[in-house]
Amino acid sequence: MKKMISVLMVLSLFTFVLAACSSKEDGKKKPAKLVVSTWGFADDFFRPEVYAPFEKNHNVEIVVDSGNNADRLNKVRQANSDVDVIYLSDYYAQQGIDEGLFEKIDHSKIPNIDNIYDKAKAPNGEDFGPAYTIAQFGIAYNPDEVNKPITSWKDLWSKDLAGKITIPSITSTTGPMFLDAASNVSGSKEFNEDKAFDQMKKIMPNAVKEYGQTSEFVNMFSQGEIAAGPIMEMYFGDLQEAVPQAKFISPEEGGYAVMNTVNIVKASDQKELAGEFMNYILSKEVQEKSAKAKVDSPVNTEVKLSKTEAKGLTYGDDVISSLRVLDMKFVNQESKQWIDRWNRELTH
Repeated sequence: MKKMISVLMVLSLFTFVLAACSSKEDGKKKPAKLVVSTWGFADDFFRPEVYAPFEKNHNVEIVVDSGNNADRLNKVRQANSDVDVIYLSDYYAQQGIDEGLFEKIDHSKIPNIDNIYDKAKAPNGEDFGPAYTIAQFGIAYNPDEVNKPITSWKDLWSKDLAGKITIPSITSTTGPMFLDAASNVSGSKEFNEDKAFDQMKKIMPNAVKEYGQTSEFVNMFSQGEIAAGPIMEMYFGDLQEAVPQAKFISPEEGGYAVMNTVNIVKASDQKELAGEFMNYILSKEVQEKSAKAKVDSPVNTEVKLSKTEAKGLTYGDDVISSLRVLDMKFVNQESKQWIDRWNRELTH
């Protein structure tokens, strides 16, 4: 009997040790979860090159919630997701900020912010997230289909381009930028809504159609339906693949900065980890990888690229400093009125 009790005690002890070891091993296998809301493009780059190293170093599993700006922001609005970190264009980020959806950021805990362009540090205000990349909104054209080189925003109003261009819809990310360009073409130094809409009425006969998504521009340009139009530089590579002689220019009045931001969702239960992720994506290492893969233009000023590496990217102090930046708080306040007026006066 005593022998049986001793055996049972040994077995119990052995079982306890196994359970303890198993529990310890399970702890290693159950990393924290960080939900990142983003567009979902270039996932074959981000997964191995950006997410995997962070996961390994922080014992975390990154879960990607993908979709367009509006849909993803709506999920956060409606508390339909457990998003921790959200990537948005500055236009949509401002909406989230105005609605109190994002956590205020202590920049001292994100040291890599000190190493990025000033324009990128706080595009929506000092309390909120930086831009991790800046794209340029300028003009692309086919030199074989125009009478003379395009150098200025005002060139798009030329009668030579009648029926040869497309323009962005007012509801697109770059729509308000083109409206500002129209105001500038009118001669107004400050944005003037009435003058901008007067100019838009003048350019409409030149436009084949308004485009809502860049893919529409690329298709029209590739098929020869248009010869020119305003577009973000990050998509120029797609145009050149179809039309090798295509050119992209920064208009002499200045292109526009299109800033993609990163913010921490206020409802997140992983705020510290989210801050570490934000700091990580601003690092020289990640920014350089993204730039050399032609995925995102770098904002970290320590990233140095050759002329070949920089081709197609919005890169360098001179380029960044020349870009015009819209006040997105003002844009969001006025956008409904602009959309209504656009539909009344310009859409037929």
